[in-house]
Amino acid sequence: MTTPAPNPLAHTRAAVLGYGSQGRAHALNLRDSGHEVVLGLRKGGPSWQRAQAEGFAVAEPAEAVKGAALVAVLTPDMAQPALYREAIAPHIAPGAALLFAHGFNVHYGQIEPRKDIDVVLVAPKGPGALVRSEYARGRGVPCLWAVHQDASGAAAAKARAYADGIGGGRALLIQTDFREETETDLFGEQAVLCGGASELVTKGFETLVEAGYQPEIAYYEVMHELKLIVDLFYEGGLTKMLEFVSETAQYGDYVSGPRVVDTGTKERMRAVLDDIRDGTFARQWIAEHQAGLPNYRRLKQADLDHPIEKVGAALRARMPWLQPAKEEPAPLKVVG
Repeated sequence: MTTPAPNPLAHTRAAVLGYGSQGRAHALNLRDSGHEVVLGLRKGGPSWQRAQAEGFAVAEPAEAVKGAALVAVLTPDMAQPALYREAIAPHIAPGAALLFAHGFNVHYGQIEPRKDIDVVLVAPKGPGALVRSEYARGRGVPCLWAVHQDASGAAAAKARAYADGIGGGRALLIQTDFREETETDLFGEQAVLCGGASELVTKGFETLVEAGYQPEIAYYEVMHELKLIVDLFYEGGLTKMLEFVSETAQYGDYVSGPRVVDTGTKERMRAVLDDIRDGTFARQWIAEHQAGLPNYRRLKQADLDHPIEKVGAALRARMPWLQPAKEEPAPLKVVG
């Protein structure tokens, strides 16, 4: 029997910077896996209080970094460069590991890590709530992992040990690099998952309403029912979707899908990918953030003001199954 390699993170402390969706899930899972965890957070904020209430040692980021064998940066992308300059670079120990869950800042040169530290990536392919709930069930969420810089000679082992600590090793670990993770993640968000899907839905809604159909019916057909199809994709790919929709729907898929999403769409997707690969998108986003997000705010408000949102809010209010479950009141106790 092969003796398992020693865990390079055993009997060391991990500093997790950030306590949002991913940060909280990673911290809880690492602790439950037997790792010592300290949270690096802004003092006095709601995350600080919540982390303390959930039993974590909490410190300002710079203090949390000191003496940590691994520092996980789980804050928003645009906050990371300043965090690295001010709290991490002056304090992270030589030979320690700096871990990211998304390669944006390293890949696009916004963070240039010190040469005497390991730089690794572990990216769960699911939201933080799922990372936590799957771990609690004794399972895990698949993770991508990568090594950008190996100063200690054990960077790969550290990345895999961290992925195991948050439950990824129970599912699937896929090795990648910072470039591939960053570029494919951005492309998926822009061309399909967020940008592509939201534009397809709103343009479909507009097409039906402009043709004289009721907005409520248009909403159900292009927004509400999308979840049914996405769930089938998620559970079994194209095969399961085709198995569970009608033959009429299948035939419409075959003959009309390519009329909407055609070779021209694919060419425009390639243009989106080119902007991601050559850094155009990153430069635009960084400049937008530095300018105070004027275009971001304007474009976001336009989405929020779209008629589909007004119609949808009214319809969703009549769907009690979408509302958070309320706890049943405790039964009255008869005293006497």
